[in-house]
Amino acid sequence: MSELACIILAAGKGKRMNNPDLPKVMASLAGKPLLGHVLAQVTLLHPAKTIVIVGHHKEDVISYVKEEFPWADCIEQAEQLGTGHAVKMAEPVLESFFGDVLIITGDTPLLQAETLNSFVEEHQRYRGMLSGCVLSAITSNPKGYGRIVRSPVGEFMKIVEEKDATEEEKLITEINTGIFVVKAVTLFAVLKEISNSNAQGEYYLTDIVELIRRKGMSISAVKAQNFTEFQGINTPEELARAEEHYYIQRLNTIV
Repeated sequence: MSELACIILAAGKGKRMNNPDLPKVMASLAGKPLLGHVLAQVTLLHPAKTIVIVGHHKEDVISYVKEEFPWADCIEQAEQLGTGHAVKMAEPVLESFFGDVLIITGDTPLLQAETLNSFVEEHQRYRGMLSGCVLSAITSNPKGYGRIVRSPVGEFMKIVEEKDATEEEKLITEINTGIFVVKAVTLFAVLKEISNSNAQGEYYLTDIVELIRRKGMSISAVKAQNFTEFQGINTPEELARAEEHYYIQRLNTIV
């Protein structure tokens, strides 16, 4: 098995959470920050490096990480220029790392270590042929998510963000969960080539898919079984729903 490093994206403002003084990843679910739930699951994977990308109210996030997860490194994304730009901030820490990099968003508190481990194992099983994998899921309500675009024969082609999607692409129900695993060397090579010529004017991490394919390398989209685990938190209503799912999840585990 190849060594694993993990990058957790935790720099966002969370404008729709209605609390400008609190970083979104520090919103509480079941008495613990969203980021704490993610870090707890990541820790079970025993990564060689864990990197948290911080930005909005970075002091609060750094203080929490240092106290609860002191083995994790915090790196600042001074300007929020997109997910691709955020991941690029980790390059100096991983410049001599030649394993695989798992990328996760810090606002997905229902994530389970078993799911992440299975995903990484699936990639590493075919590591000789694959440069990376994207974790996808099927949902009846894909609004707000990037869509997984496949060829007529099912080959993974690209990810299209909703704001850049055509009306036909918006009908796709297979979505990007925001979780990637990519060979470190490949990841930082293609990140140098992404551009911000899109509807958001941001550097999308999702653009690495087409760049990897363009270089003649392979990247696949692996379908997860349970969409619920990947629901990000953007509003107080979504936080309340996630907390309900969290307690249901725990009850099912006990039973």
